[in-house]
Amino acid sequence: MRRTGRFIFTCLSALCMVSAHAQNRTDTVFADATLPAVVQYAITHQPAIQQALLDEAITEKQIQARLADWYPQVNLAYNLQHNFELPVSYFNGAYVRNGTLNSSLLGLNVTQNIFNRDVLLASRTANDIRLQTRQNTSFNKIDVAVNVSKAFYDVLLTQQQVAVLVQAITRLERSLKDAMSQYQSGVADKTDYKRATIALNNARSQRKQADDLIVAKLSYLKQLMGLSDSASLKLRYDTAYMESDAVLDTTAGIRYEDRIEYRILQTQQRLQEANVKYYKSSYVPTISAFGNYNMSFLSNDFAKTYNNGFGVSNIGITLGMPIFQGNKRVHQIRQAELQYKRVDWDIALLKSRVSTQYAQALAVYKGNLYNYHALKENVSLADDVYRTLDLQYKSGIKTYLDVIIAESDLRTTQLNYYNALFQLLQSKLDVQRALGTIQY
Repeated sequence: MRRTGRFIFTCLSALCMVSAHAQNRTDTVFADATLPAVVQYAITHQPAIQQALLDEAITEKQIQARLADWYPQVNLAYNLQHNFELPVSYFNGAYVRNGTLNSSLLGLNVTQNIFNRDVLLASRTANDIRLQTRQNTSFNKIDVAVNVSKAFYDVLLTQQQVAVLVQAITRLERSLKDAMSQYQSGVADKTDYKRATIALNNARSQRKQADDLIVAKLSYLKQLMGLSDSASLKLRYDTAYMESDAVLDTTAGIRYEDRIEYRILQTQQRLQEANVKYYKSSYVPTISAFGNYNMSFLSNDFAKTYNNGFGVSNIGITLGMPIFQGNKRVHQIRQAELQYKRVDWDIALLKSRVSTQYAQALAVYKGNLYNYHALKENVSLADDVYRTLDLQYKSGIKTYLDVIIAESDLRTTQLNYYNALFQLLQSKLDVQRALGTIQY
């Protein structure tokens, strides 16, 4: 008993170690996560993508199940019957009981479809149905990639805001120290260091809010990735690379066939065309071949039921076609033709929406691009102004209010610059999605 308990304890310990190792590995994989790595992880682990892949597998099995009707269908039937009273029939003006008390039947039936419009439809549409499910998966992957990228940039923006606020706090702490020294030496009054204290407290409050936002935004990013909320996720980025990567060719034209939605509608159109042919084929007979072999066993003595067997076998062809169904087939054909025509309007509507979406996304991108270049220049100007006024204040030329205003302008300019950069990156994603250049 002790050995058994010791063995179970050892196995549980080993499992815990493996689980802990796997968890640690999961936690450290994203200690230095780049945007491509984050997007790739999301595409692999996001529940919506996994559901789409399962839909592909389910669809494949459905197709195989329908195509299986082309193969010979073999059925076996068995029956064992005991009559307490023999059946009665009318013969030569009298009611006569005939038959045997015990009977058994063993039958084998084979059918082969020669022409069946249901199976023919499955054969014609199998590839397009497979393609449709793959396209739906691609659509989900594109959607996940765009959303994850935007969430990634959103986290980076907040992290950059924290970095700017940390620099501002350092400047304000140094400025507060200088203002206190000026006050203690009698050069300035107490309003200077009080203003410095107010500005420092405001900056610390902003940093605390930004730190809390990072936690919430990281949690949202993990959700989009399909990553455990307890896992560690530290993002890596290169600001210089992102600045160069934000540039986009604004002269590119729209190619509707690049959009996954357009290709999905094309697939639906082919499926609707096959549906029209399906209903038109209802005027063609359904043809199948069959073969039967039945062995009957008859006996009044139950123990000797299987002593005498009588075989019956046949083969043949079955042809079936409805003659009149109240014009049902005519209406079905017309309905399928109208559904096919409706897809044409779906395509026209999509083209209009894509054109509008692209125009709006491009306008936003161009506006963000202009704003980004303007704010980038403002950062260096605001930094120069702050440094100059800070030196002038220490020399007694400028008031401390000028320094506070310059520091606030520098902080605001830096925050606006990073906000403009990440807005530019996000608007680039919208343009790329409108163009259909994001493919998976």
